[in-house]
Amino acid sequence: MSANESPAGQAQTLPTATPDPVQESAFLKACRREPVPHTPVWFMRQAGRSLPEYRKVREGIPMLESCARPELVAEITLQPVRRHGVDAAIYYSDIVVPLKAIGIDLDIKPGVGPVVAHPVRTRADLAQLRDLTPEDVSYVTEAIGLLTRELGATPLIGFAGAPFTLASYLVEGGPSRTYENAKAMMYGDPELWADLLDRLAEITAAFLKVQIDAGASAVQLFDSWAGALAPADYRRSVLPASAKVFDAVAGYGVPRIHFGVGTGELLGLMGEAGADVVGVDWRVPLDEAARRVGPGKALQGNLDPTVLFASTEAVEAKTREVLDSAAGLEGHVFNLGHGVMPSTDPEALTRLVDYVHTHTAR
Repeated sequence: MSANESPAGQAQTLPTATPDPVQESAFLKACRREPVPHTPVWFMRQAGRSLPEYRKVREGIPMLESCARPELVAEITLQPVRRHGVDAAIYYSDIVVPLKAIGIDLDIKPGVGPVVAHPVRTRADLAQLRDLTPEDVSYVTEAIGLLTRELGATPLIGFAGAPFTLASYLVEGGPSRTYENAKAMMYGDPELWADLLDRLAEITAAFLKVQIDAGASAVQLFDSWAGALAPADYRRSVLPASAKVFDAVAGYGVPRIHFGVGTGELLGLMGEAGADVVGVDWRVPLDEAARRVGPGKALQGNLDPTVLFASTEAVEAKTREVLDSAAGLEGHVFNLGHGVMPSTDPEALTRLVDYVHTHTAR
């Protein structure tokens, strides 16, 4: 008797697993370098100041407080999915949220950015950086639970700031154009620097694990300021910490995206750190980026965000350039080369999503 026959000799139909619609989404397929029905699209900072509905719900609420209200986080995260029809949502938060959660005295000042009351300058200052526990960010777990129920087949991307970018804020005490204090520590006290980044890698990994455990289908590590580094310095002083983060979440099997600004010279190293998808800003064409990154990685990007202020015809022409440059890639997720600018017309984003979907339909 064969395995699929009953004792009476009648054939039985074996149950088949129902495909997970999230895993079958164009976004996750592209991240896994699988065939897609169309090139998937999402935008960094898609949930934010470019949307009037965002400004309305955020009115009078400080940034870090808004990140700790689960229902507000869910609403803001969902807004661009509803409006633009993007292929993925990204969790609404800020890169300093895990630092605030472990008790770092910091605030996000309008027009300035994150400001740290007591910058990390000495070994004794490392004591500020205790381990992050899920209880520290229980609002993240609650918000992602709300989101995954609402998003249905649309994947949710979790995110965190990379160790170097977090260290830059902590050492400088706020935003910087030169990173003089951070680089002085990196060059002058490499052991303290390595210990700082290692501790931040543990905090970042814990923050990403909370998001994945709660239901995030992919994660993105933002190393916003890594472009300030020479490749040799990145390899020696930054890559090990980023690799530690990616290694910590590798067992979950979710795509891992790595993005930085001005990182054209670092693309190969950023892929080497462990990303499955390497984000590319607008300065390097995607075909050249693929050469620098090497095989086995998908790419994400990379329309210049300022193009969206031009005419619709100009946006479409520049978009075709990006898509043509991506034609031979193993996997491509369409995005901007950096975040949506606050004064961007939301309708331009909606038209862009529709154009990419239509132009790349298989």
